[in-house]
Amino acid sequence: MQAAEAAVTVLSADKAVTDWSTRYFGPWWNAVDAKPESVCEGPLVVAEVDEDAYGEASLAVTQAPHTSTTYAKAQTLVARDAAAGAVRAVSPGELLAYRSEPASGTLTIYGCDTETVATATARLAREMVRGVLLRAGWCVLHASAVVQGGRVALTFGRKGAGKTTTALALAARHGWGLLANDRVFVRPDDRDGVDVLPWPSAAAIGLGLLDALNWFDMVRERLQAGEALHPTQDPRVSRALLAGARTPLWDGGKELKAQVFPDQFGSWFNIPLAAGGEAAALLFPHILAGAAPAAKGEARGLDDSDFMSGATEDRYPDVFDLVRVDGGGSEESRHEVAHRLAALPHHAMVLGHDVAANADLLAKLVDLPSL
Repeated sequence: MQAAEAAVTVLSADKAVTDWSTRYFGPWWNAVDAKPESVCEGPLVVAEVDEDAYGEASLAVTQAPHTSTTYAKAQTLVARDAAAGAVRAVSPGELLAYRSEPASGTLTIYGCDTETVATATARLAREMVRGVLLRAGWCVLHASAVVQGGRVALTFGRKGAGKTTTALALAARHGWGLLANDRVFVRPDDRDGVDVLPWPSAAAIGLGLLDALNWFDMVRERLQAGEALHPTQDPRVSRALLAGARTPLWDGGKELKAQVFPDQFGSWFNIPLAAGGEAAALLFPHILAGAAPAAKGEARGLDDSDFMSGATEDRYPDVFDLVRVDGGGSEESRHEVAHRLAALPHHAMVLGHDVAANADLLAKLVDLPSL
């Protein structure tokens, strides 16, 4: 698969694993079957569904000096072998083990269940792409993105601020292309602008937003017919969808949301996906129940928390040495991106729960001309 100048190969004897990556990345990146002679030409992820291999790899970690961290919400034990130039790790709760060889650009994943291995393989292949792109001058913004005529509207805010709500309102009501729902790659271009690339991921959509978009019944019917959303979805969300329960679900102050595959935006919701564009506007929403959508004073500027940098990268720390630079991009690249984005129109707004009204205000505020 390829995104800009980054190309990574996924290799597995289990076709379900490679098919998973093709499905996951294909709508946004160029994911195609690899020619045998090209397999060793660049970064490589090897996935093995093999209980014995998992057991051996797991034992190699637990019998060596190791540390404990959290990776993709899972406790992960990490052992570094400086002599071999390798990082070994195991996530016991997921029955996954890893061996990363940064110098050769090879990562091997061992597991006992095909779906679990496939999910981890896609996640780590994306991290390999991130490493190549960041070392080539790209950055990662904590933002959603939609595209009209090659022009990208980037939406910023902390978790729960309305990044996904804003993007999906414009995509569902005005036909804008969805480029990303939570993170995007960005890099200064040779036109004094900023290029934007997708960060493929499952999209987290709350039950209330599904209902407001008129997608709830469609999702329920598809689940009842035997189709599935992304496996990272909490089982309580699945039960609520099947039961027709539209009230938002919460767990300790965190909303539990449906997890939508990238390709399901097109096949289920008729939402077009976009493969790139140039930044043209910055949006800063605030969701307020019962509010009428309206512009809201002066928008703030960007800061370090708007990049997936340092502590902001709380989900995918670079435990396998795949990225080897700051997770949000180099300081020089982040500074230049922030400088160029500061020159673009900034819009702050209050949004309510009426998707159509939200979308109309957003489209009026942004009003992007085509490239």
